[in-house]
Amino acid sequence: MDIASLYATFQKSKGICTDTRNFKKGVVFFALHGANFDGNNFAEKALADGALAVVIDNPQLPIKGKEVFLVKDTLKTLQQLATYHRQQLKTPLLSLTGSNGKTTTKELIRAVLSQHYKVLATEGNLNNHIGVPLTLFKLDSTHQLGIIEMGANHPGEIAQLCEIAQPNWGYITNFGKAHLEGFGGIQGVIRSKSEMYRYLIENNQNILINADDKEQLKQIKDYKVVSFGRTKEADFQWEEIPHQEKLTIRFQNQNYTSSLYGSYNLNNLAAALAFGTLFKLTPEEAQKGISNYEADNNRSQQIRIQNRQFVLDAYNANPSSMQVALEEFAKNKSSMKAVILGDMKELGNVSPQEHLFILEICLDLPLTHIFTIGPNFYETKLNDQRISKFTTLDAFTKHLQLNPWKYDAALIKGSRALALEKLIPFFKNS
Repeated sequence: MDIASLYATFQKSKGICTDTRNFKKGVVFFALHGANFDGNNFAEKALADGALAVVIDNPQLPIKGKEVFLVKDTLKTLQQLATYHRQQLKTPLLSLTGSNGKTTTKELIRAVLSQHYKVLATEGNLNNHIGVPLTLFKLDSTHQLGIIEMGANHPGEIAQLCEIAQPNWGYITNFGKAHLEGFGGIQGVIRSKSEMYRYLIENNQNILINADDKEQLKQIKDYKVVSFGRTKEADFQWEEIPHQEKLTIRFQNQNYTSSLYGSYNLNNLAAALAFGTLFKLTPEEAQKGISNYEADNNRSQQIRIQNRQFVLDAYNANPSSMQVALEEFAKNKSSMKAVILGDMKELGNVSPQEHLFILEICLDLPLTHIFTIGPNFYETKLNDQRISKFTTLDAFTKHLQLNPWKYDAALIKGSRALALEKLIPFFKNS
């Protein structure tokens, strides 16, 4: 199959569809398949419903014609077509990955650069082997920059995403204890995330790096990069301005304020400001972008309910992000503060010790009470009068019905699977 002829059809279409639930007339339908579904079974219906073309990889299907593209592998063809589209437009692309903070950083970079450029950025969780191609298909000739978030939980995935997107810039937020089951430990995380650096170096492209992160500096060896950090050796220098009403960073001798919660977001702000500087934004434009961004989607959201402060950070959790969130929340001056912690997923055989480690951290912090939800925390051997363990979210809410909430401030953090954001309407209605 000639990718150019498929591309010509794509150019006449209303976009790409991989799921008939999101179908609209005039699209090119790709019949993807997985463990529990086969898109080939929906190709004939897609044509009948008005698809401009279908891409299938089952030669037994009784459909033929110029609008039917039979290929060896529909997923690989989707990825190849996305790369071909990216090559035709030649839009400068920024890529980013990391264990923690990549979506917040992506949104900050988008908010800053959008003050001066028309920017396309990854939406939602479209950061994998299917999501990255779908993002690339949304690029058009009016976009001046693209920001591609790349997620992974196994070795080789970042390398593949880089080959698909062919980025011109790359940034890694950090190496943390995330997806340890798939990566086989922290060294596996470092090697796998650094696949982005290896792609950029091999293709003579650009890297922005946190000069304070010694482990990251090891990965680039003597390759010429642009750096930011608190160290004097960094190209762009920053420092925190403490004791401010809002999170404040001094970057290149200019102060910037943000409504974001937590000093762990300072590196994310610095990265966005570094890209702003690299792409010639004025400090005023950069500040406007920073000011425009407010956390949402269960990521470090600050919520007030009946004069009580809640920090909702329930989009995801791993030992690294859990530790920094706890240490930040412990700075809260309230004399009655509690944490509600959900299990951390995808940790493999180190899961018991990592959950125990988090509880030990909690007991060393000035927290009034520690509530845990999920079997992994429940099965830890550490018990203390300040710790209350629950196997499920339902068990915890039943406890709350019998024991009215008495804390002035609370951190809610856990992995996506636990859906701890459901606690917010509960607190609002109780």
